[in-house]
Amino acid sequence: MRLTEITQEWLASSLKSGDIVIDATLGNGFDALFLAQKIGATGHLFGFDVQETALEQSRQLLEKEPCQQTLFLKGHEKMGTLIPKDHHGAVQSIMFNLGWLPGSDKSIITQADTTVAALTQSIALLAVSGKLSVMVYPGHQGGDTEAIRVIQWLEQRCGQSPDTLSFEKVKVPNRPTAPILLKIQKLG
Repeated sequence: MRLTEITQEWLASSLKSGDIVIDATLGNGFDALFLAQKIGATGHLFGFDVQETALEQSRQLLEKEPCQQTLFLKGHEKMGTLIPKDHHGAVQSIMFNLGWLPGSDKSIITQADTTVAALTQSIALLAVSGKLSVMVYPGHQGGDTEAIRVIQWLEQRCGQSPDTLSFEKVKVPNRPTAPILLKIQKLG
């Protein structure tokens, strides 16, 4: 089973109609589409990306989905200020798929500093029992540094308050540059 399928299966087990969700890295829109299909007409999808192309592609995929949609041409590190305050602590699922927009300029990549800032904000946005998935890609230039920083941040965060977060790392054995899925759930 591919890591993207594992991610979707894990998140789908707790998503329902009416949920508030975030795609922190819209990319080609496939994660946003998955989330939109799970939350239905009464749900709200928020999405972030720094490239207009990503927003355009996501809008095209989402045009037939009835959920409320708010897409920002902003970095994910802005989510804490852009998500309405009444949704803080009520988000059921947040997806990060780090790296670059497939089929575009590979020099435009997510950065460790902004990703860690966004992840910190994500914890505050999540509801109790909410889930956060992070796909890191150590196999490209800059991705290795980002993966290390994200995993260190997560291990430190879980070590400081193990009763607040559960964390699982899923990776392909014997492939050091393969993507890594980080599954985080807010416990309290």
